[in-house]
Amino acid sequence: MAKTDAEIHQECTRRLIDLANEIKDEGVGTNVVSAGLMTASAVYATFVVGGNTGGLTDSGVEKVTAAYKQQLEQVQRMKKDESDRRQAEAEAE
Repeated sequence: MAKTDAEIHQECTRRLIDLANEIKDEGVGTNVVSAGLMTASAVYATFVVGGNTGGLTDSGVEKVTAAYKQQLEQVQRMKKDESDRRQAEAEAE
């Protein structure tokens, strides 16, 4: 059975985090690793939208920025939900 886009998305995310952790384990600061991931993502997003030689217009930058914001908000909601769940479990014990 073929993997769904969501499954492939999760695998990509895991692989990128694994790579970031490998780089961190080589002694690179997490702030530098994070900045590197963000830069790489920005470069790749620009490529996806504009191709190898294209750049983003102001509206393109706004669209990519909105997409990053949406992902960040989703991650924060997931982290809060997980924290709330753990707290509820601890209180139930």
